[in-house]
Amino acid sequence: MAGRGDSDAQPAASVTVRIQRDDFDIAAEIAALTEGRADTGAVVSFSGLCRDEDGRLSSLELEHYPGMAERAIRAIAEKAVERFSLLGITAIHRFGKIAPGGNIVLVVATASHRQAAFDGASFLMDFLKTDAPFWKKEHLAGGGMGEWVSAKDADDRAKGRWREPE
Repeated sequence: MAGRGDSDAQPAASVTVRIQRDDFDIAAEIAALTEGRADTGAVVSFSGLCRDEDGRLSSLELEHYPGMAERAIRAIAEKAVERFSLLGITAIHRFGKIAPGGNIVLVVATASHRQAAFDGASFLMDFLKTDAPFWKKEHLAGGGMGEWVSAKDADDRAKGRWREPE
């Protein structure tokens, strides 16, 4: 059995967090996270897309607080790695105006076993929805300005399932 100092030891867990205006390539992000990892047994990805809300929206505009958003997401991503023994995790969140059908967010988690990867991805996504400092404004199909999107109680309930027992 190889030790950590041996040449065939697996690399440490990878944490990638990016907030960007440009779109992302899901397959390329998965390939980057799994490259050179013979210990990966599971890859779970979640991609969130902009909905048109039954034809009501022309776009969704996302704003963030630079620096703060990255730090908040990295902190929860690192917690996910530790809590679920992940081999790697990637979180990419876009900002700016995004048209219906466009990518908004990507979370990819890798682990030796599937349940850890599922749990890690879900954990990070639940916290992204509630704790990451992003603001969303609707742009209406008729050219008008919609509302700022409010947080949903369902998102808070989803996050609540990850509370650790006291």
